[in-house]
Amino acid sequence: MKASQIPGVTEHLSEEEARAMDVLVPIRTFAKGTVLLEAGAVATASYYAISGCVRLYYMVDGDERTTAFYIEGQSIASMNSFVNQVPANHYLSCVEESTLAIWSYTSEKELFRRFPRLESFCRVSLENDFGQHQDLLASFITKTPEERYAELIATRPELLQRVPQYLLASYLGVKPESLSRIRKRMVRKRGVLGTDIGAIKPRR
Repeated sequence: MKASQIPGVTEHLSEEEARAMDVLVPIRTFAKGTVLLEAGAVATASYYAISGCVRLYYMVDGDERTTAFYIEGQSIASMNSFVNQVPANHYLSCVEESTLAIWSYTSEKELFRRFPRLESFCRVSLENDFGQHQDLLASFITKTPEERYAELIATRPELLQRVPQYLLASYLGVKPESLSRIRKRMVRKRGVLGTDIGAIKPRR
């Protein structure tokens, strides 16, 4: 696959832009467990997920705290580190084998210099991502773990079958055993938010 064939991107490109993307934005497949960025390192690339799943997590007192999962069609970046070229304070790691388009810091600058329209397009995408992260933060502050799990089922049910339960627990801010109890309570209720919870088999 060429960069100009990325779903959700191709239709926005002129022929000249597509050719430049093919040269400057390589596509690579990473094995499950690959760490794309370590805390303390400077992000030299951002990514666009063609397939697979990547998570963002922090290390807090020896525990991993997951704050985001990125799947097909989503941009992946350590924004402050990438934009300002400063050390990151978190990690990016592949939950699954993942095929990603790689936007290096230098390639992005070159593309934006040659095609200012692309910078506007990327800015709109960034604003949308920022809005989603704000909603996620608000949910974490204002809702209980059970409410957050119900929201996850309603809005991102595919994660329950693709992401191990211990990582989902990290994402929800609870221990794996607490998530098991939450799940059992919701199974008893059945049909929460119109979903048969018992039919969703979480990964272990």
